[in-house]
Amino acid sequence: MTRELLTVVLVLVALSSTLGKPEKQAAVKKEKRVPQTLSRGWGDQLIWAQTYEEALFWARSQNKPLMVIFHLEDCPHSQAVKKAFAEDKEIQKLADEDFIILNLVYETTDKHLSPDGQYVPRILFVDPSMTVRADITGRYSNRMYAYETSDMKLLLSNMMRAKKFLKTEL
Repeated sequence: MTRELLTVVLVLVALSSTLGKPEKQAAVKKEKRVPQTLSRGWGDQLIWAQTYEEALFWARSQNKPLMVIFHLEDCPHSQAVKKAFAEDKEIQKLADEDFIILNLVYETTDKHLSPDGQYVPRILFVDPSMTVRADITGRYSNRMYAYETSDMKLLLSNMMRAKKFLKTEL
């Protein structure tokens, strides 16, 4: 009797487990979506501030310079600089260790962050005293804070300058 009961229970368990499984749906091809992060492709392993106000708070409390990157997702120049920035190991290391970093796809209300106009891509530095470092510029006179893919060495040099000035000014 117990053997028959055990057999019936095992059959019921087997049936319920196969009937309880959802049917496999027809294979629908879906495009794999990459989750959106605050990095927006500029360096997924880096810690990015979410807002300008948060970035200023972190810069002040951690006594680190802030690097603000203005860009647009659909701008080919922004995309090219983003790729070069993300692939440059020295820039990524320096940004990770010595900077508070923020990338924005919109303008802030702080007009000091657009001293020579609102264009993209544009990279500015702000020291922990909340002073925009207008003296640290790229190589163009008409777009002083613009960088191109060939300017990554200059950007790295400017990052070092922002770091050095920070130590001598405070």
